[in-house]
Amino acid sequence: MFNLSERMRSITFIIIIFTGSTLADAQDLKQMKLPEPQTGIGKPLMETLKLRHTSRSFDVKPLSVQDLSNLLWAACGINRAEAGKRTAPSAMNWQEIDVYAVLADGAYCYDAKLNILNPVSRDDLRPKCGTQDFVKSAPLNLIYVADMSKVTSQKEEDRMLYTSADCGYIAENVYLYCASQSMAVAVRGSVDRVNLSAALKLKPEQKIILTQTVGYQLPSERK
Repeated sequence: MFNLSERMRSITFIIIIFTGSTLADAQDLKQMKLPEPQTGIGKPLMETLKLRHTSRSFDVKPLSVQDLSNLLWAACGINRAEAGKRTAPSAMNWQEIDVYAVLADGAYCYDAKLNILNPVSRDDLRPKCGTQDFVKSAPLNLIYVADMSKVTSQKEEDRMLYTSADCGYIAENVYLYCASQSMAVAVRGSVDRVNLSAALKLKPEQKIILTQTVGYQLPSERK
């Protein structure tokens, strides 16, 4: 039988091991500094609108860091630094939509102010990002998460209307960027929100609105 002091030593040892393991896991997650977005590239607007479409076939090749930076800036990056305003409109300037980037090497949350990706999970969460087969192998899935704590409207109907509209603006910005750069993209609502929310460690006030899959076009589809 253990005496009390031996039991306390055993408990302390277990706590140290568990805490050390947790810290090691956290240290494995690396913050990703993105290069400055290339704002002078792309096709003219009217041509881009003509080319905009949904794809369901994606090259599995990973996106370059530059393409990732450009894409996220187009989605909801800061285009007026002095006021902190974004490329996508936001009701009441709530800026309540957070963009999560799910890659093969882990999941990140986009910080537009610092132009960085903050690590969330080192696991490959792509299979959790939707029900379609292409989701698990495409290089990038964007998750649009509304932080309802930033939404000041008291009416639930208005809260859902505004957050859904704000999410739609961001998704369309991504569509236009992909059309301009001849990339493949598909916005999706079919996702297990409960399991994905848990995997992304979301808080109760954070709600997944939409997901969007992005990648390069297959060689056979490139023009």
